[in-house]
Amino acid sequence: MDHAIRKAETLIEALSYIRQFRNRLIVIKLGGSAMEVPESLQATLLDIIFMATVGLRPVVVHGGGKPIDRAMAESGLKPRKVMGRRYTDDETLAIVVRVLQEINADLEKQVRDLGGRAIGPHRGALQCLFGEKLMLPGSDAAPIDLGRVGTVTRVDVDLLRDFCQGGNVPVLPSLALDADGKWLNVNADTAAAAVAAKLQAEKLVLLTDTPGILMDRKDAGSLITSLNVERCQDLIQKKVIDEGMIPKVEACFDSLRGGVKKTHIVDGRLRHSLLLEIYTHHGVGTEIVL
Repeated sequence: MDHAIRKAETLIEALSYIRQFRNRLIVIKLGGSAMEVPESLQATLLDIIFMATVGLRPVVVHGGGKPIDRAMAESGLKPRKVMGRRYTDDETLAIVVRVLQEINADLEKQVRDLGGRAIGPHRGALQCLFGEKLMLPGSDAAPIDLGRVGTVTRVDVDLLRDFCQGGNVPVLPSLALDADGKWLNVNADTAAAAVAAKLQAEKLVLLTDTPGILMDRKDAGSLITSLNVERCQDLIQKKVIDEGMIPKVEACFDSLRGGVKKTHIVDGRLRHSLLLEIYTHHGVGTEIVL
């Protein structure tokens, strides 16, 4: 009976958040090991279905880095990085598009199999992300060409809102179409940040392979539960936030400056981490605010 009462108390704790976030939009970036382990992925998708059922409007953006690397290896292609970003020539782009569309179709099917409603653009008929080539500034001020790598400049907000209002979860691969109708490979974190900003979402949640931002990367107990932009910038200078975490934090900055109210970096490997972060008082990851 005590166990049953604790479950009821957890539901009561969630009640105020369910009321607060009803009909609000939340963008969730899905990637990393959370997509590689079937049990973790299923738990995350169940969390998303729960959110949609109680009135929150989730939009999912996903990447596919590890499956893309495997597909490239099978094709005899070696990944090439330029300033930490995947250089995308035409051969690489073809693999990226194929793999992301396969992942997109599978995610849509899994959501439906679990009792939810989802829609993804893997059939090519409905596209929501549009962009232009991304050029990085070089040391000599000359722009650095990354091939078919892009940045999101426009999001079909009305279409996404229509999907959400209809009770469907939009599931978007990190691909954008350029002005000529050709594909661009977009970093999934930055794509999710752009979608969140354009939608004026309540929250952006980035699922990662770490508990959040740690003062000591070797100590999970050093999790920092809440930060503002100024404090994050200080931690970047001190190299507490470094390497792969920097692009994620910068994606949070972009979405906050674009009007998103709160951003979260959460461990996607932890079962039901989304529900624990959004619907409990203490959460389980790091929230970043302005």
